[in-house]
Amino acid sequence: MSSSNPDNSFPRALDPPKDPIVLLDTVIFSQVIEQSRKSPRGRIILPFHKSNDDLLQRMLNVLQPGSYIQPHRHESPPKAESILVLKGSICFVSFKDAGEIDDYFLLSQGSGNIGIDVVPGVFHTFFAMEEDTVLFEVKPGPYVEIDDKDFAAWAPAEGSEEAKDYLKMLSRLVPLRSTIGMLE
Repeated sequence: MSSSNPDNSFPRALDPPKDPIVLLDTVIFSQVIEQSRKSPRGRIILPFHKSNDDLLQRMLNVLQPGSYIQPHRHESPPKAESILVLKGSICFVSFKDAGEIDDYFLLSQGSGNIGIDVVPGVFHTFFAMEEDTVLFEVKPGPYVEIDDKDFAAWAPAEGSEEAKDYLKMLSRLVPLRSTIGMLE
């Protein structure tokens, strides 16, 4: 199930655990955090669903500051998405269809804002504000890479020269952006 970046051999996602019951504990967090630190993308996914065909996709998404997720939406097929912060913090940004920032939310474990639920068709992105940020994500399956995300044409592609500057611009939304570290 693990998929690799076309540009290198480091996987985008780890293989799912084989056990029918998986305890979400500090041991599994540490293992996935270690892989996110090694990832050239600064993030990695640990799926809990055993197949891309599963109708419910559940995963840990572990991010490091500076990891860029191109704004996207889940429109065709329409998929809602829920994200809970289990460790660390993120800034979640939603956009209007033409690319203007619509709203943003600071989410962190232990705060009053620990997660977000997004209906299909809303352009969004998020970025880590702390090292070793661990998210739990849920969305409908099946996962088909070619139509999972509708990437925003108005935003730079992941890995492009412009992506780093775009992420810095988005980080200015955060009042205490000094906590973002690598984005400064």
